[in-house]
This record gives sequence, C-alpha cells and structure tokens, in this order.
Amino acid sequence: MTTGHTTTGHTAGHTGDIILEARGLTMEFKGFVAVKEVNLQVRRGTIHALIGPNGAGKSTVFNLLTKFLTPTRGQILYKGRDITAMKPADVALLGMVRSFQISAVFPHLSVLENVRVALQRPLGTSFHFWKSEETLRDLRGRALELIEAVNLTPWADHLAAELPYGRKRALEIATTLALDPEVMLLDEPLAGMGHEDIEGTAALIKRVSADRTILMVEHNLSVVAHLSDTITVLRRGEILAEGPYEAVSRNPQVMEAYMGTGHA
Repeated sequence: MTTGHTTTGHTAGHTGDIILEARGLTMEFKGFVAVKEVNLQVRRGTIHALIGPNGAGKSTVFNLLTKFLTPTRGQILYKGRDITAMKPADVALLGMVRSFQISAVFPHLSVLENVRVALQRPLGTSFHFWKSEETLRDLRGRALELIEAVNLTPWADHLAAELPYGRKRALEIATTLALDPEVMLLDEPLAGMGHEDIEGTAALIKRVSADRTILMVEHNLSVVAHLSDTITVLRRGEILAEGPYEAVSRNPQVMEAYMGTGHA
C-alpha cells in the first residue's frame, strides 16, 4: 500500500488468506488516468467495501476487478491465479460472480421462476422454458431454499415486476447465490434505498456472507460502517485510506474528501 494509509485492524495473514488481489492496477482513457497504481487485497471470508466520493474511481476499479474493463497496466489475481485477461463469464465459472449486472431479473417471471432460471445457468439450460415441470422439479426445492434465505418466501409466486425496490434487490441476491459464488461482487447494492430498505438489505448481505467473501462498491461511508470488515477509500483513482470503519472514518484525509457531501 502507499504511504499514509490507515492500517487495517487485522494482522497480516498468510498469502493464502488473500482470495482477490490487484497489483499496480492502472486504467487510462485517452490520456486521462482514471485509476493509478491501485494495490488491493481482499481477504477470504470478509466483507470488503470499496468506497469514495463521486469521481473517486471506485466504479472503474470495480469494473476492472470484475473484468468488465481491461487494465492499461497491472495484474488481477483470483486465488493466486492471474485472471487479468479473462472474460467475466469465465471468471464467474471460477466462483467470482458480480451481482446487479450479470444476474438479470426477468420482470414478467415470478420470484420462484427467476431463481429457478438462475439455477439452470450452470446446467446450460437457462432459457429452456419449455422444459416440463417434472424435469425442473429438482430445481424447485433449491430455489425455495434460496428464496427463504433472502426472506422472499411470501413473495415466491409474485411477478418480479410487482416487488418493491428493496425486495427486487433481495431477488437479485438470490439469483446470484444460485450460481453458488465463492466471491460475490455487489455493485452499489444499497443505492436508491430508504432507511428501512438499507437496514434490511445490509442485514441480508451480512447473513449471506457467512460462508463466502463479499466485495461491494458503495458511495456512502456511513452505510457500510457496521457491515464491512475492511473499507478501502478511493480518491481521484488512488487509494486514500484502508482499514476498519473506526479507523478510516477518523482519518483526516477521508474526512476532507467527504467534507460537505453529507456522507462521512
């Protein structure tokens, strides 16, 4: 990490503890350096938040890590394997799945049907809607388990289009869980939510993180305060600070970056 970072509350673990790593990640757009020499380590079994004020470069870093962009320079490692040149779909097969982007929800299918379609993806039969109920029976039980896991059981037979905003986000998490990811990458999962939905969705993220790693990008520092084990703060494409909320929220540089935004 660069000089001046807030250190994390965790002691340095073995290299095997790092499930996702960026080394010298740099992204240039026609001469403009959007991301500069970012070094990031996401530890296995943790919730890691990537945050920053508008224009900080967090979305670009996230798009690089999730393989929606290819870096100008640098390297991305997943479980020690270089995935820098891999495509998002191939990375998903390795167990690293981005939600709210590739886990599309079909508005005119029910909650149960949406989750069942997601379960079919690894089987290569996602769009075989003509399959008989008998053929799909094995998937129904697992779909209902996932629906229960995200507290959507009362909504199982409702069309996705009918769901309130927060419930749609829960459904998106369920469809992501259907791919059984080892690492879930959440793209601003709490954006646009009211206070009640934020609390519910944050609790859901905490619950589903029990046996997996989560990396999430977020704008609001206070929203991830009690959710994340580690917070990485970006400013102008570089890492400004990193550590637990208690440390980064008191960092003078972080306070200055968020000054006047109402998000610190």
